[in-house]
Order: sequence, then C-alpha cells, then structure tokens
Amino acid sequence: MVENPSFGRKLFVAGNYTFMIFLAFVCLFPLIHVLAVSFSSSGAAAAGKVGLWPVEFTTKAYQYVMNKEEFVRSFGISLQRLGLGTVINMVMCVLIAYPLSKETRDFKLRTVYVWYFFVTILFGGGLIPTYMTVKNTGLMDTIWALVLPNAVPVFNVILLLNFFRALPKELEEAAFIDGAGHMRTLWSVFIPLSKPVLATVLLFTMVGHWNAWFDGLIYMNDPAHYPLQSYLQTVIIQQDMSAMSDNEVEMMKELSNQTVKAAQIFLGALPIIAVYPFLQKFFVKGIVLGSVKG
Repeated sequence: MVENPSFGRKLFVAGNYTFMIFLAFVCLFPLIHVLAVSFSSSGAAAAGKVGLWPVEFTTKAYQYVMNKEEFVRSFGISLQRLGLGTVINMVMCVLIAYPLSKETRDFKLRTVYVWYFFVTILFGGGLIPTYMTVKNTGLMDTIWALVLPNAVPVFNVILLLNFFRALPKELEEAAFIDGAGHMRTLWSVFIPLSKPVLATVLLFTMVGHWNAWFDGLIYMNDPAHYPLQSYLQTVIIQQDMSAMSDNEVEMMKELSNQTVKAAQIFLGALPIIAVYPFLQKFFVKGIVLGSVKG
C-alpha cells in the first residue's frame, strides 16, 4: 500500500526543487552571460546592455579569434598536450597509488614513500629550479616541457590511494589464489572497481592541462609552440598590435575587450563543458570515496 505524501512532505519537496533550480540558474548565469556578450556588438557590451541574450548579434569576435593560423596551431598543441598529459598522468597515478595502498606488512617502506610524495604538496621546488631542470634536460620548446614536469599530480595519487585502500581485501586475495600477479590484479580487479575515482582524477587532469597557460610562456621561447591558453593570453589579452595584419587591425577597431575576452573564455571552457556531462555521475562519488580513509 502506497501512502499519499503529506502536505508537509509536498512542501518540502517543492522547496527543494525550487532551491535546486535557483542554484542551477546561479551557476549557469555567468556562462550564459559570457556567451551572450561574445555574440554582441562592441558598443552594446561596453554600455552594459547585454544580459542573457546577445544585443546586435555579431560573430566578429569569434572570427577574429578563430580565423587565424596561429589559433588553429595553438589549439592543436593544446589537444596534443591534453592527450599526452592525460595518459601520462593517469598511468603514473595508478602505478604509484596501487603499491602505496598496501599495508605496511606487505610493503615495508610504504610510509616512507607516502611521505616522500606528500612533502611535495607542502613544499614546492620553486619556479627557478624547475625552469633550470627543464632547460638542462633539453625539454625547452617541446611538448614534453608542458607534460613531464607535472607527470605525477600527488593530490590525485592520494585520491586513488585512499580509494584502493577502501576496496575489500578479499577481492585481491581471491585474485592471488587464482594465480594473478599484481599487474593482473590491478588491471582486472582494481581498475574496473575504481571507475568513480578514475573519472574524477581524469576530469581534474583534463581541466588542469587545458587551462594551463603560464608554463607555456615560461618554457616556450618560440610563440609558434604556445598552447591555446598561452596564445590567447599573449595575443588577445595583451593585444600585441605589431603581430597583426592590416585586416586584423581593422577588425580590432570594431571589437572591444569585453567581446574578445568573452569569446576567449567560452572557447577555452567549451571542451571541458563537452566532456563534463559524461563524467559528472562519477564525480561526487569519486571525491567522497577517495577521501575517507588514509
């Protein structure tokens, strides 16, 4: 027998839905506003007339940003960095977190290695030593300068480590009884059960690589090797007019900082926006389960 919900219950549910709709609107409003500004004229954007809908619709800001060889090249470099960096980060995190998730009786130096990695969160080496390391290893002006210095994100390792430790030990013991080694157990037992935390780490890794711009400015001497975010920062934000053609200078006269920056923000966020819906269902679960056990 199904009981009809009471008036108080209905009121509570209606209040929850109202609050969640309001919260969703608050989260989406900035992005929608940025999109509207990017499609508005420079005059409307400068006058503050743009809300949730473009005023005097135009695509000139996107034409300026996208109709350039440098933009296409930097976009490709960012995609290359995203692919290489994500694969390297995920592989390194899994291979490091798995042995560190063992008990001390199984891995006697576990505590030493855990602190070895954890100290790097508390104390960084600094920009100058990192730059000298990258330069002396011959990585300057290569894609590896953007990938290898951050090959082991320790925070993600800790998330994976804690998640692995929370898995039932009986599953690992059963795999060993069936003759599986550590690599087989990791691939066939731990990885399939760790989809939530792996999706969370994957999202963190992709966002980190896609949004990074400062290392491109530091490690790339040739602007032709800039990733997308570094290119946008130098060419659009600083607006280096000497690097522009006559047509681009004429186009910039019809644009404003607001519309160009809005187009930049939206284009920079678009790939992550496209990926996030597929990982969102794992995100909260991975964060919670990966942080409850040390």
